[in-house]
Amino acid sequence: MSDSQVTIKPTGDEALVLSHWLEKLQKTDLSRVVDDPAVWAPIHQIAGTLDKVFPELFAPDYDQRLGAARQRLRPEG
Repeated sequence: MSDSQVTIKPTGDEALVLSHWLEKLQKTDLSRVVDDPAVWAPIHQIAGTLDKVFPELFAPDYDQRLGAARQRLRPEG
């Protein structure tokens, strides 16, 4: 298998919610949540990439943006 790159294009809402979740995940004992250490590198890579390319993560109204994004992403019903 080659080491070609994969591009994933989340919406802004998806990126914000995913970034928040990944941040929480990384603060836990990953070995309790992720049973294969090979998965840790991609988790850190994705989280780091989101931190670099998504300035909303550092906005003063981050909590409000996160809450609104979560609400928009939840299925209606």
